[in-house]
Amino acid sequence: MSDASLSDAQITGLTDAAVLTDHADLADLAGFQTAFPVRPDRVVEAAGPDDVRAAVRYAAAHGLTVTVQSTGHGRGGPVEGGLLLLTRRMDEVVVDPAARTARVGAGARWGQVVEAAAPHGLAPLNGSSPGVGVAGYLLGGGLGILGRTYGWAADHVRALDLVTADGTLRRLTPRDELFGAVLGGGHGLGVVTSVEVGLVPAARLYGGSLAFDGAVVDPAALLRTYARWTAELPRTLTSSLAALVYPDLPALPPHLRGRYVLSVRVAFTGDASEGERLVAPLREAGPALSDSLRELPYAESHTIHADPDVPHAYWGDGLLLDALDPDALAEVLWLTGPQAGRMAVVQLNHLGGALGEGAPNSVPYREAAWLVRALYPLDAEGPAPVRRLHARVAEVLAPRTLGRAVNFAFGDRERREGLYDAGTAKRLAAVKRELDPANLFERA
Repeated sequence: MSDASLSDAQITGLTDAAVLTDHADLADLAGFQTAFPVRPDRVVEAAGPDDVRAAVRYAAAHGLTVTVQSTGHGRGGPVEGGLLLLTRRMDEVVVDPAARTARVGAGARWGQVVEAAAPHGLAPLNGSSPGVGVAGYLLGGGLGILGRTYGWAADHVRALDLVTADGTLRRLTPRDELFGAVLGGGHGLGVVTSVEVGLVPAARLYGGSLAFDGAVVDPAALLRTYARWTAELPRTLTSSLAALVYPDLPALPPHLRGRYVLSVRVAFTGDASEGERLVAPLREAGPALSDSLRELPYAESHTIHADPDVPHAYWGDGLLLDALDPDALAEVLWLTGPQAGRMAVVQLNHLGGALGEGAPNSVPYREAAWLVRALYPLDAEGPAPVRRLHARVAEVLAPRTLGRAVNFAFGDRERREGLYDAGTAKRLAAVKRELDPANLFERA
């Protein structure tokens, strides 16, 4: 069918609340990730599950692929043709404080769930950015700021509603085989319309960031201090070390502008006095540029990482390691530091604890002890230069690399190798063949 006839064709079953438009009428299709063009044949902005079912059935009948988008943080590449299904209006959040659960629409963001749960002294297992969409995060596993204490966010999903390629809305619980396939491996298996997630008691926590100037404190030495420090930590403390060269921009705080900054981020579920005792060795690593470690309400947990909330273009990857090689990581810091000639954000996440425990889903590589996340802002040259830089990073880390992290593979949709171990990949491929033999959700 031609583009013109597609634009004229009606989509049977859409509710009056749905928005149907072509891409020329919608200026903000890119969402948070602006690196890739978004030029679908049809756009449906769903108001509820019935709209999702109608859009999926229409796409299947007209031979269109379906791309699903809530916030656009994790888009893997350009969207050329097909049907773009926006779920951002499906953002209802309902908390049941007695059951310690939240029912969350597919378009909701984690900041909304945090805000709804906080008055009850509860919290979801959200990540560092409140603007990230709930559904996509959970489908990739979900590495939260309290991960070592409570495990992967996907482990705490109680139920989910999924529209499959035949347009059927299915209610899935841990008793269903498909439930376990979707969580951790669900990109491309259907469209999530809502989830029910467990909440944890966390009215307050001890956390924040301790930042150092890489020109004053030796990065390799700080890395070794951090590695030694994590070896004795309780599972109630989750942390990461990030390194980046900040651009020299007036909008940035003066203490960050143009500096190579290394920051240790901390989230601890114990009391503040114990938190102070635990972080004392870090404070001895050298003079700090800033120190925001403190007791804080969980509703302010997004300030620990202070992730940017402005849409931008980026490419990235996440490498899961079985152990830490400080010499290799020091080389990675050198490759991506000031001498790189371009901005690179490297984050080393300490895993283990509850993240290493089993659960009935498809989150792979639970034996991983560390995650190295590399994010590269893009310029007019596009992804090619950062791909070359990251290839060098991956080569250095290869001896300890188990695989790649689904939630942090940005920009290469077709590059599937390493996202799952062989057994999980085989099982997910079998589910995909059964549920979506026509590959309707090739880009979902």
